[in-house]
Amino acid sequence: MKKSIMSNIFKCLALTVFMFGSLATYAQSKMGGLALYTVRDDMGTDAKATLQAVADAGFKNIEAAGYADGKFYNMTPVEFKKLLKSLKLKPISTHQGSVTLENADQMMADVKAAGFKYFVIPVPPMGMFEFNREKMSMGMNGTIEDLAKILTTLGEKANKAGLKLLYHNHDFEFKKNEDGIVPIDYLLENVDPKLLNFQMDLYWVTKAEANPIAYFNKYPGRFKIWHVKDMDDQGRFAPVGQGSINFKNILDNKKLSGMKYYMVEQDMTFDGLKPLEAIKISHKGLKEIGFK
Repeated sequence: MKKSIMSNIFKCLALTVFMFGSLATYAQSKMGGLALYTVRDDMGTDAKATLQAVADAGFKNIEAAGYADGKFYNMTPVEFKKLLKSLKLKPISTHQGSVTLENADQMMADVKAAGFKYFVIPVPPMGMFEFNREKMSMGMNGTIEDLAKILTTLGEKANKAGLKLLYHNHDFEFKKNEDGIVPIDYLLENVDPKLLNFQMDLYWVTKAEANPIAYFNKYPGRFKIWHVKDMDDQGRFAPVGQGSINFKNILDNKKLSGMKYYMVEQDMTFDGLKPLEAIKISHKGLKEIGFK
C-alpha cells in the first residue's frame, strides 16, 4: 500500500517537473520584438490573425505602425491593448508619422491609452520628409535646426503625457547636408536627452556606411531601441541572419548603446518570400546570433 502511494507521489512530482519545465521552455522561447510595419499588409487584412501569427512565431513585444483617426489598425486604443494582452504581446513602441504640433497631445493620449512606452518619429514630420521615387532616395525639406525645435517641443509634450520620444533614422541623416552638417549628429548634440533619444535602424546605418558602434561610443546611452534587419548581397532587406550585417559585434555593445528593446523589421521581402514566413526566419536568426 505504502509503495503504491509513494509511486503515485513520485509520478505526480515527475509530471509537475515536466509541466513546469515545458512551460519554462515555452516562456524562454518568447523573445524579442517585431515592428508590425513588416506585416502591414496582413495587418490590414486581418489584424487579429496576424498578431496571433506574430505571437506563434515567438515574439513577445510589438511596435505598431498603423494609427489613423484615433485608432490602431481600426481598433480603439483600449480595444487594441486588450487584444494584445489576450495574445500575450506587449506594446512597446509605435511609429507616429502623422504627428503635428497641433494633434500631438491627442495622439499621445491615444498612444498612452494603448499601453505603449515609446512614441517614435519615423521620419522628419510635418511635411519635412522628402522621398524621390524615381531616384529611390530620401532626404529632408527645411533645416535641421527647425527639425530640432519641433522634436524638442514634441519631447516636452511626450514627457507630459508619460511617454518617451524617439527619432528613427534612415540613411540620409548620417550624410552631410548642403550646409555640411550631419543631421543625426546635430540632433544628438542639440536636443536634450531628457526630451529625445533614438531608435537606431541598423540596416540604414549600414547603408549610409556609418559605424553604429562608433556612434554608441560617441553618444553612449542614446539609442534606446534598435531596428534589427539584415542586408543581402544586393543591398536589399533580408531576414535577420541571412545577410552581411555583423549583429554579434553590435550586440556586444548593447549596454553602451543604451538599448532597452529591439524590433525585427523588414520593409520588403523578395524572391517569393512572404512577410509572415520572413519573421519566423528572423526569429530563428535572433537566437543564433545571441539576442535574448
